[in-house]
Parts: sequence; structure tokens; C-alpha cells
Amino acid sequence: MFQMLANIFGYLLEFLYNTINNYGLAIILFTVIIKLLLLPLSIKQQRTMKKSSELQEKMKTIQFKYKNDPEKMNQEIMNLYKTENMSPFSGCITAIVQFLLLLSIFYLVRSPLTFMEKVPSENINNYISQLQEDGRSISNVYPEIDLIREYNWLKEKNPEDANIDKLNLKMNFLGLDLSKIPQQNMTDYTVYIIPVLYILSSFISIKMTTAKQAKMSQENKKSVIDAETGEEVKEENEMDTIMQTNKMMSWMMPIMSISIAFVAPLGLALYWLINNLLMIAERIILDEVIKD
Repeated sequence: MFQMLANIFGYLLEFLYNTINNYGLAIILFTVIIKLLLLPLSIKQQRTMKKSSELQEKMKTIQFKYKNDPEKMNQEIMNLYKTENMSPFSGCITAIVQFLLLLSIFYLVRSPLTFMEKVPSENINNYISQLQEDGRSISNVYPEIDLIREYNWLKEKNPEDANIDKLNLKMNFLGLDLSKIPQQNMTDYTVYIIPVLYILSSFISIKMTTAKQAKMSQENKKSVIDAETGEEVKEENEMDTIMQTNKMMSWMMPIMSISIAFVAPLGLALYWLINNLLMIAERIILDEVIKD
């Protein structure tokens, strides 16, 4: 699944790279296009989140009414979802899409010769064998990145190879080598610029999401009064549980990607950084547009 998506995305990234001849700009434009394609999903998710928060009063009423009959309570809650044309798992769709993108883009940036340049696997294995036979260092995790770095040497060894020039990818962007891996270049402080900016943008994005969810939850939370005692019923709301789940998931994906960003080529961190910046802008705009 992930490799299939990486192969599809590779056609788009290859087209952009061949058009502008700049790997960094190609990744930025690639990110913008992917974000635009996912915009309908983002709009639906925003509306679903707002509508979910508005169900809190009805949900709390059902929980109080059937507090001694869990089976009936669950049935009525599901009926409420059906009446409102909603799914209790609708919030998971975005997380699933993000997870698919996370690993697919990782495969694409990890193996650009395979998924972007479409170099046959036999050629790649042959290049790797040549480097190993010559005693040159090559990574087990990112062998194609090393092949790109060894382009000049391999060009001399394979002058008649029709695919050899596909290894000549220009990965410099604003003075940064997007093929570098922070974990392998710990003394080069420039490799931390993009990952650190990504971490900061992730923190801002998470704070925006959780703050919005908390605000909507508070705005739509109303008390249910016990008719016999006249006291407010303080029971856990189903929507509160959903909000907590969404909050946990909003932290999970960035934490996973942050850990990967330091052991993957900088091109991947650049994609995530631009994606975060676009996500922040998207939320600000959608908050203004989707008010009702």
C-alpha cells in the first residue's frame, strides 16, 4: 500500500523536479498540491468537529435518562448519530489519511531513485554492489541517498549506462543539502534547522487544535438538572471522550514524525514543515469561513 502510493506520488514529484530543476522547490510545490487535494477532507473534518461539539447537550441528556440502562443508552446514542448523519469514528479518517501520507512520503524521500526517477531495481543493486566492492561506505537504510552522493564515481564506472544520469539529483536548497540525515551528521548544525522549525510548527498546530476543541466543548456544554434533587448531574459526556481521543491522536502523529525526522533525509522534514505551515493557515481560514 505505502509503496504503491509512494510510486504514484513519485510521478508528481518527478514532474515538478524536471520542470523547475530544484528539489527543495519541487517538494514545496508537491506539498501544496497534496494539501489542495485534501482540502475537501479538511473542510468536512472541520464541520464534523463543530457539529460533534453541538451534540453534547443531547448526548448528556441521553446519558442521564438511561444511566441505569447502558444497552438502551448506547442504542439511543447510535440513533442520535444516525439522525444527525454522523459517525462516531468520523474523527479517525483524517488520522488514517495522515498515517498513510506519513509512511508513503517517507518511502518516496527514502528511495527517490526507485519511486521518483524510476530507476530499475537491477541497476540500483548493481550500483550498490560496485560501491561495496570498492570498499565505499553505503547505508543499509538509505542506500539510494548514498548512490546519489556517489554519482560522479559511478558515472565514470558506467559511462554507457542510460540510467546513470538519473542519479544526478540536485538536492541543495537554500544552502542546505536535503539528502543529509541529522543522525549521520550530528556535528553539522545546519541539519537541525528544518527539523527544529518542524517541531515548533507542530507545537503551534497542536495547540491550535486542542484550544479550538476545548473552546467548542465549553461553548456547547450545558447542565442537566436532576428533577428530584434539583442538582446538576455531573457525568462524563460521550463528546468529552471523543474530544480526549482526538487530542491524543493530534499528539500521536507529530511525535511519530518528529522521531523519524532526525533519522531521515532533510527532504522529508521539509515536506512536514511546509505541510504544518499550510495546515496552520488552513485552520485560521476555515475558522473564519465555517462559523455556522
